[in-house]
Amino acid sequence: MSTTPRGREDRPGPALREKFSAPAAADRPRKPTKKIHPPRGIARSTGARAFRPAPENTDSEPSLPPAGTYGKASPSEARQAPPSPAPAAAATETSSPPRGLAKESPRLSKLVSELAQCSRREADEWIENGWVSVDGVAINRLGARVNPKAKITIKEVARARSSESVSIVFNKPRDFPGPAAEEGRDAIAALIRADNHWAEDNSPLSFQPTHLRGLAQAGRLETEEGGMLAFTQEGSVARRLSGGDSRLEKEYHVRVEGELAADGLDLLCRGLALDNVKLPRAQVSWLSDQQMRFVLPDGKKGQIQRMCELVGLQVTDIKRVRIGSVSLGKLPPGQWRYLRADERF
Repeated sequence: MSTTPRGREDRPGPALREKFSAPAAADRPRKPTKKIHPPRGIARSTGARAFRPAPENTDSEPSLPPAGTYGKASPSEARQAPPSPAPAAAATETSSPPRGLAKESPRLSKLVSELAQCSRREADEWIENGWVSVDGVAINRLGARVNPKAKITIKEVARARSSESVSIVFNKPRDFPGPAAEEGRDAIAALIRADNHWAEDNSPLSFQPTHLRGLAQAGRLETEEGGMLAFTQEGSVARRLSGGDSRLEKEYHVRVEGELAADGLDLLCRGLALDNVKLPRAQVSWLSDQQMRFVLPDGKKGQIQRMCELVGLQVTDIKRVRIGSVSLGKLPPGQWRYLRADERF
């Protein structure tokens, strides 16, 4: 009786092992794997990483983050989270307008000013005088729009009579209402006329209707105030005179009544506040027993009257005599003169 080693009687033979063993890896059919692509709309050339999609689990409730972590991501999640694409609506709002829309033709005055290197006011004057032609046809209508490729011709007389911007000083009488900003050219033309031009004005300019075109009032005076008003055709001058950051000194002669407080003069110079806002330093001195001189960097509406009331004085008359380095001088009330070549606002 043959004996076999212990444990060998339960092992199948080679034939049985070959019959019942699993097929080789090369013979087993391979299960197709699902290829993961980057999110739709993200080009591969941008280098955006493709992230494994979150497993779909419709049977269970979504898990909530721990308390105190809403809206926060862990460092690992922050590193793995792909950039969220911008909403389509936001892209629509910030995108440029559709191409192919017809653009409005430019104004002739704009093209003339660019061609001749002149101001728009001068260009309007040339057009109005018939000195500008478009494709051989004279155009004298202000505001006309033309093809930007049109041939524009300017007569030599226009360049020879090129005018400069003018600025005007007017002495406003007391209790005389100045022109309101919204009244425009007609109200200014009622003040600046040939018949009230100061006879002693030594400017080489003679009054022309074109001097009223684009003339703007720079700064205001109240009805009960008199003195110097400035009008200019230069936008930069108007901004310096009436801009919110204007620092041009304005000098006033103020007639007062009452008794000044003991420290009133010192308070007027550097110690008063209006509406809980400390006023900038001012120069205040006596001109006579009843007249004071105020020099302010920027005078607000009713400022001098309110300052005087705080120190026991009552204002009866205010006259502005200087703006910057330009003085009213001997200009009579109700008359005007041109700004001289040696004067600048």
